[in-house]
Amino acid sequence: MTTPAHWQKSSFSGGGEGNDCLELATTPTPTTIHLRESEEPTTHLTTTPTPLSHLLHHIKTGRLGTPLA
Repeated sequence: MTTPAHWQKSSFSGGGEGNDCLELATTPTPTTIHLRESEEPTTHLTTTPTPLSHLLHHIKTGRLGTPLA
């Protein structure tokens, strides 16, 4: 597995000092999304668009932990 070279900080990270933000990177083939916390740049979560979309949807709707229909 290759580690992406270009990470993008979340727009919700704010402009303050420190490493308290979420960063995201993608790799094109296969389409993979990498997530990491700035404080731990060598540790990251790897996923694909569909599971990440489901996770974000459940977080936004307050249904995290509820099975998909």
